[in-house]
Amino acid sequence: MNPPLVEIKNVTFAYNGPTVLQKIDLEIIEGDYIAMIGPNGGGKTTLLKLILGLLKPDTGTIRVMGQPAIKAAPQIGYVPQDVHINRSFPITAIDVVKMGLLSPRKRWHTRSSHRQEATAALDRLGVASLADSKMGALSGGQRQRVFIARALATRPRLMLLDEPTASIDTRGQADLFKLLETLNQDVAILVVSHDLLTISRHAKSVACVNRQLHYHNQAEITGDMMESMYPGTPGETCPVELVAHGLPHRVLKKHKRE
Repeated sequence: MNPPLVEIKNVTFAYNGPTVLQKIDLEIIEGDYIAMIGPNGGGKTTLLKLILGLLKPDTGTIRVMGQPAIKAAPQIGYVPQDVHINRSFPITAIDVVKMGLLSPRKRWHTRSSHRQEATAALDRLGVASLADSKMGALSGGQRQRVFIARALATRPRLMLLDEPTASIDTRGQADLFKLLETLNQDVAILVVSHDLLTISRHAKSVACVNRQLHYHNQAEITGDMMESMYPGTPGETCPVELVAHGLPHRVLKKHKRE
């Protein structure tokens, strides 16, 4: 059996204050498609940054592809949350994807093959026809496909996506998750999402993060899972994302109004 792509053991992290993540254990292996869910502020984005080597754990260890996280970063494709662009800036879709192929160690040297590689990545995402379109002219779903193409351009072994459907309409969200399911044939995926009902149809397993992490080797979103991840106090309502997607209040007993 191949060693895990990511091996996290007993990791704790704090931003110079209260603990954000505590005693985290997780393995990501080839072929994984993990949906990461949990409340805002629960530590999901922080965990992605630890895997990328952008942050260092206070305690515990993180090995990515058998080496320290920071050294393995080039083998990870990353689509961050809320990718803001200046829509009036005249950059094209293919230029954005080519940025993913640049190497700072080589002083941002551009190879003649970069356009071909970027075009291939756009084609894989079904948006090759938009290669020379300005980013500001694209829809939210089209822009997100371009950003995913940028992350895929280097042919990573692992993709990390932080709420990739946040700025996409409902139909576009479903299409994007289906696309990720197809990409999962070649690359392991860890995706943060609040779109619980849609992601559960496509992911293979679920990691619930709310300071601690609970891993479930199945994609079904259960009431018990929601209770542990969204603990409320008397009088609180369910998170708006859950209500918006039709999850009944009765599933979350602690969120009922007295």
